[in-house]
Amino acid sequence: MSDAPVTLSQVAREAGVSLATASRAINGSATRSVREDLRERVLETARRLDYSPDPSAQAMARGRTTALGLVVHDIADPYFSTIAAGVARAAEREGLIVTLASTEHSPERELAFVELARRQRSRAIILAGSRTTPPDGGAGSAPAETVALAEGRPQALESSLTAFRAAGGGVAVIGQAVGDLPAVEIDNVGGADALARALHGIGYRRFGVLAGPPRLRTAADRTSGFLDTLAELGCPAPDRDVVHGAFTRDGGYEAMTELVARSHGGTAGARADAPEVVFAVNDVMAVGAMAAVRDAGRSVPDDVAVAGFDDIHTLRDVTPALTTVRVPLEEVGEIATRLALGVELENVLVHTEVVLRESTRTRTA
Repeated sequence: MSDAPVTLSQVAREAGVSLATASRAINGSATRSVREDLRERVLETARRLDYSPDPSAQAMARGRTTALGLVVHDIADPYFSTIAAGVARAAEREGLIVTLASTEHSPERELAFVELARRQRSRAIILAGSRTTPPDGGAGSAPAETVALAEGRPQALESSLTAFRAAGGGVAVIGQAVGDLPAVEIDNVGGADALARALHGIGYRRFGVLAGPPRLRTAADRTSGFLDTLAELGCPAPDRDVVHGAFTRDGGYEAMTELVARSHGGTAGARADAPEVVFAVNDVMAVGAMAAVRDAGRSVPDDVAVAGFDDIHTLRDVTPALTTVRVPLEEVGEIATRLALGVELENVLVHTEVVLRESTRTRTA
């Protein structure tokens, strides 16, 4: 008995149909169907002969594979892993398999992953992560990784995604829109505005901000939403208390270390107007900031209060519990999947919720 695998030609011959008919019956077709009695005969023959279809042939015949590509900036960040959980849940309901890629904040890698999904005929692709604003050409001290992000080629990315969609693939982006492609946007400005009002409402009047990379849209929107509201409330944060840094735990640690030095350095001791509360524009930065406060021999919230943004699931292990702005991240992933597959037809703005916890105790007069 031969150990050679059964071929599609053998199935067709045994079923008494043409090779093309057998292929359409087993692999499907984007343009032509097979009579039901012939299809059943071919499938029964394939089962009897123990024929295994070629996934590549199925993709060619159907026009698309069952793969959904998810591209994130940093899979180690709980923000993205939680979104990925939502995408995976929604994809499974549609019979799709999620392939995950991490760009490590490289626009070139992001574009390369989109091109790979096009070549592999993925059913859909979802990009999760903030867009960047173009360099303004002025002087500044932006981190090198921020400059690299800003020097990406958004037109090339938009063109690649548009071509992928025109060829029948599904597309959705999470964060900010790319051209007129389907998008799930998060109300970063509104969430930061609500947090500033909530902190002001429980007695805080002197604020610092760990602002993240200056050209990263998410960081910039959260920073501007917070600072604009503080100005409206009559207690603007001075420029010296707004510190930029990487959008990571270590970035938060380094920015908070600098802010503590600005507020408590020198022979004169602590500034009388040092921040009472510091807003980090994402939770992982806030976690780093809390560590920096402890390492400086101070405490949260007794010496300085700290707040974040996102409400990532790992905050359950943070002490004191972190005040933050909750983003329903798993729901964001599910909505993006439905949008990419055409189940959800309109762009979605996801609203946020302030969650006050022990890291920002109410201040008494």
